[in-house]
Amino acid sequence: MKLQRKNRLRALSLGAVAVSSALALTACGSDDAGTEAGGNSSATANSNIDCGDAKGQLQASGSSAQANAVDAWVKQFSAACRDVQINYKPDGSGAGITAWLQGQTGFAGSDSALDADEIKESQSVCTDGQGINLPMVVGPIAVAYNLEGVDNLVLDAPTLAKIFDSKITKWNDEAIKKLNPDAQLPDVKIQAVHRSEDSGTTENFTKYLAAAAPDDWKYEPAKAWAAKGGAAAQGSSGVAAQVKQVAGAISYMELSYAEELSTVDIKTGAAEPVEANTENATKSLTEAKVVGTGKDLALELNYTPDAEGAYPLTLVTYEIVCDKGNKAETLPATKAFLSYAASEDGQGLLADAGYAPIPDEIITKVRETLASLS
Repeated sequence: MKLQRKNRLRALSLGAVAVSSALALTACGSDDAGTEAGGNSSATANSNIDCGDAKGQLQASGSSAQANAVDAWVKQFSAACRDVQINYKPDGSGAGITAWLQGQTGFAGSDSALDADEIKESQSVCTDGQGINLPMVVGPIAVAYNLEGVDNLVLDAPTLAKIFDSKITKWNDEAIKKLNPDAQLPDVKIQAVHRSEDSGTTENFTKYLAAAAPDDWKYEPAKAWAAKGGAAAQGSSGVAAQVKQVAGAISYMELSYAEELSTVDIKTGAAEPVEANTENATKSLTEAKVVGTGKDLALELNYTPDAEGAYPLTLVTYEIVCDKGNKAETLPATKAFLSYAASEDGQGLLADAGYAPIPDEIITKVRETLASLS
């Protein structure tokens, strides 16, 4: 089986099993010599983390796509900033945005940027300001499958569109055979699995299908699944578990959740099919453009790259905050934690978790924006 171990992912797949509950690491008191009781210390774990005035609990929620990245960040941050407890609930981008717009959290994680209506609504939460999108994580959306005897599988956008719209229902369909002439494709029913809740990963996946297979995918890209048929599962860990358990299953998920699964190589306009890995995702991100205004750094991605090795199915996870008018009681913790995530050290953790760092020219703007939050 072609496993994603060749992508140099580590055992962080364990985090994929645990993300159905909040990722919480409590900052405990220190017994280290020289550390005053009740005071923050950045002399542990990572001396480059600036805790500032951060203290208390910081509630956040949203994208399950970035859950493994957040887990890694929280471990480092909590070891250094012992007066802070970060509670991140990976309940999906839609739920995260809703909770943030209702003032329940300090920030939201989302795999799609706030739309115009959401930005307008955010003005009631952000005193004298509005919500902004800060890109923090880049990840390939892997298409993972469970098909005994098929170690390597190539699919293109039109075929994927038909599979996920229940128009191709058997693995030995002629369209799949044409793309895989040397594979022994069984006469097995395809079980396509999609996210049950509003999901930024779903929105990015359907944006790809709409852009790369417009004749075969007639649905508007959205967080909510619109196509007919298929099975549904909660969260990235849920769809990954379904694929692992069900023969003939296929689904879309972030690469970090596909470590123990076989993944599809995507046929694009390039000469060779493209593998889902962080290096290939980074190649496609070089064509991304900042389309947000002011401090908003929302990006526009190219879902139909022709460059060799550019993987077309990529998402960017944003951390959503107010440019002005953030919750006063959690602003220091929000700035400290997200500044660490955007730092060179924080971004440096991403590759081992199955993600790619934000390009330098964009992450520099993110750091500047975080410093200016009020």
